[in-house]
Amino acid sequence: MGAVEPTEMALAARSASRSLQAISSAERAAALHRVADALVANEAEILKENLADIAESEKNAVDPALLNRLKLKDGKIAQLAQGVRSLADMEEPIGRCLRHTQVAEGLVLKQVTSPLGVLLIIFESRPDALPQIASLAIRSGNGLLLKGGKEATRSNIILHRVITEALKPTVDPSLIGLVTTREGIDDLLKLHHVIDLVIPRGSNQLVNYIQSNTKIPVMGHADGVCHVYVDDKCDMEKAVKIAVDSKVDYPAACNAMETLLVHESLQADGRLTTILSALKEAGVELFGGARAAAALGLPPCASPKIEYGTLACTVELVAGLDAAIDHVHAHGSSHTECIVTEDDQAAQQWLQRVDSACIFHNASTRFADGFRFGLGAEVGISTGRIHARGPVGVDGLLTTRWLMQGNGHIVEKDAKLTYVHKSLPLV
Repeated sequence: MGAVEPTEMALAARSASRSLQAISSAERAAALHRVADALVANEAEILKENLADIAESEKNAVDPALLNRLKLKDGKIAQLAQGVRSLADMEEPIGRCLRHTQVAEGLVLKQVTSPLGVLLIIFESRPDALPQIASLAIRSGNGLLLKGGKEATRSNIILHRVITEALKPTVDPSLIGLVTTREGIDDLLKLHHVIDLVIPRGSNQLVNYIQSNTKIPVMGHADGVCHVYVDDKCDMEKAVKIAVDSKVDYPAACNAMETLLVHESLQADGRLTTILSALKEAGVELFGGARAAAALGLPPCASPKIEYGTLACTVELVAGLDAAIDHVHAHGSSHTECIVTEDDQAAQQWLQRVDSACIFHNASTRFADGFRFGLGAEVGISTGRIHARGPVGVDGLLTTRWLMQGNGHIVEKDAKLTYVHKSLPLV
């Protein structure tokens, strides 16, 4: 039997999505619990295939940042299974009533949540993204097409097989399609008649290319230039811990700190040395912005807006809160920004004025994650301002429908109808 073409795969996923919406909430939750159990039961085989991908990538001298994202680290499968179970146990998202209105006597209108349709996820490396995205599609009732990078081929195939086999018998496995044919990204981006949303997970080059070459709406982010601003009224122990964790915990992640902004007084009184020493001890290579390079003798950064994706970051000195916010807006990517301060007024100003998807006070930028937010999983992080922003969980994959029930009502130029538009209890 030959490979299924992407167009046929998308149509089958839409059909399976409609069937999925017709089964009970309990049956959808049970399918997710089967997926979680299957991931744990097949952990050894999954890790074996992942190691084979890693070995092949090392042989092909794959970029270190991409290689880091490829690895399924210890405990990752258990964490993924936990996220899937969390999704299974959440309140039913499909058909949730958002508005209930009596339009006129005997005429009632509801606005309810509904799946978007068919999603196309194009991702580089990141095999851990596959079970997250698949489980979110199941919970939200969406059909799904997945196109992974060739560096993660074995990992993606085994994960897809484990998940789709676990869906049976209540959910059609064609709900989730893995594109393994030779079609390139360009061919998939032409399928605007059968795909409703594309979400890229990968480099800024990949994301920018997709945004420029498809009629399908795109949700995601191109850059993850995240900032930590250390205020003059900071707690130094917190500042050191947050700066190091934000950079070192997972340097290749899009929510890792790329620029450390520091109030100029910390350089004047010597406190900055403590933070920079801790970063260096953690193996972080430091580059300086325009002021810091001159004042601290650091090699200059290539650009004030740079995403290293490795154990490296830019350090820059600023005159205060206003200058830090201006820097974030001028050189950031609207992803995640943190202030470290004990000044409540400064913290509130930061939280209110910084225009990014995630804005934190005294917490590592690494918390910008669907699992850590309690969303169960994320399909990605959106830095756009339309539909969804920040870590995108189930709610970000839903739209709404309007359901009207009447008793032979007709408009008849509104001549005989009295509109009351009375709000009713949500049901």
